[in-house]
Amino acid sequence: MKACRRIFIFTGLLMLLTSTVVEGQELRKIKIGYPAISYNQIHIWVAKEAGLFKKYGLDAEIIFFRGGQMATQALVAGDPPIVNIGTVIQANLQGHDVVLIASSEDAYNYSVVVRPGIARIEQLKGRRFGVSGFGSASHNAALILLKKFNLEPNRDVAVVLAGATMERLAALESGKIDATVLTPSEIPRAKKQGFVEIYDMLELGIEVQGNGFATSRSFIKSNRGTVKAALKGYVEAIYYIHHYKEETRKILTRYLRTTDPEVLEATHGWFVKRVAKRPYPTLKGIQFLLDEVSAKLPQAKSAKPEQFVDISLLQELEKEGFFVDMGKRYP
Repeated sequence: MKACRRIFIFTGLLMLLTSTVVEGQELRKIKIGYPAISYNQIHIWVAKEAGLFKKYGLDAEIIFFRGGQMATQALVAGDPPIVNIGTVIQANLQGHDVVLIASSEDAYNYSVVVRPGIARIEQLKGRRFGVSGFGSASHNAALILLKKFNLEPNRDVAVVLAGATMERLAALESGKIDATVLTPSEIPRAKKQGFVEIYDMLELGIEVQGNGFATSRSFIKSNRGTVKAALKGYVEAIYYIHHYKEETRKILTRYLRTTDPEVLEATHGWFVKRVAKRPYPTLKGIQFLLDEVSAKLPQAKSAKPEQFVDISLLQELEKEGFFVDMGKRYP
């Protein structure tokens, strides 16, 4: 009897081990990067923590890069091969094989935050404006903003590198910079530190390609199934965030490292308000960026918005009824 029991236990353990190995073999490992602790990254966190990447067969490791410039450099190098980022235009123009396959923004959802004593954008003349990196989304936003207010970068206003969000806030506090741009999830924290929000860039009324899911055409060609699975997790996370507020807030608490209800509400609220459930890139918004960089990058003048996107995977999801299924699952 004891011998039979030992055999039974051994057999059960062997079956459990075997099933674990098989499950591990079935999951495809993938690294996915993101450049900011911000509202426009939360679907990446949710896709990971709510098991949505895993649901579609991926063992996803999500990697934080400090700012868009570093994240873009990593994407260009192919490690990781997918990054949730808003700065593929310049990299593509410079000959790198990077494209957007989806997008969560058609505008720069930034506010200009300054040290006390500054009340208007015009008062930034002669001061320092901090961005996360040259070529980053915050840098592009700063250049667009200054241009609209007839301020010349680095002549009227010094545009300087100041790092990721927390580093920029620290630079504001120490007086190393006088202004920066922050996303909605960062505004409550900035105000509590005594800084002042003086301008919402949505007031510009500009359609511009913002944050999106980026990879390379070569990676799509060689790993189309993996990319499509990642995109499914990305899309379902958007629906999940709209539907499961409290569960999303628990995930935000971990990644934002705060339990501040104002921060959590601003982050979740702005995502639901601004992110479309069918996350197609904006060709009009890409053309706007091309026009903006054409003075420094002449090749932008002949470029077409279509060269910066590959929407074939989203179109496949449409044909397969994926969005209809999402609507039913998350009514």
